[in-house]
Amino acid sequence: MRRPAVRVWVALGSNRGDRRATLEAAVEVLRGAEGLRVRRVSPWFETDPVGGPAGQERFWNGVLEADSELEPHELLRFLHAVETRFGRCREGEPRHGPRTLDLDLLFYGEERIHEDGLVVPHPRIEERLFVLEPLRCLVPERRLPSGKSVAERVLELERLPGTPEGRGC
Repeated sequence: MRRPAVRVWVALGSNRGDRRATLEAAVEVLRGAEGLRVRRVSPWFETDPVGGPAGQERFWNGVLEADSELEPHELLRFLHAVETRFGRCREGEPRHGPRTLDLDLLFYGEERIHEDGLVVPHPRIEERLFVLEPLRCLVPERRLPSGKSVAERVLELERLPGTPEGRGC
């Protein structure tokens, strides 16, 4: 079902295979999707894996901003289908394990959704510097669930001991 376009932000990540090529190809698939218009894509950031099995390759991460006419659950199903197209199999994969493509719906307009299988804003967005850094490149003043801006939260996380030095856009 189509609805008036809503601004959405989607995180992209990959740490298997040709990570950059996978992310860029995924963006092209999203650009060609009916009911979705990609507006901007952040720079790619290379980051260490957080959690999950030891010995994983580093991730490439980014965020894209789009206008979506898809309902939230419809958009999430589409994102999962794109992951599958790029070789991701969610069944039986280790939590936070290596993956060819990870697409997370961060924001769906200003909506707050807490339903089976879909929580928006993304429930761990404020803990994830690897998401917040590229998001800051697109919408630094965007308010997070805590009320802090993306830029403010990035600065807080960068001040934590052991956190890598921040990178610009």
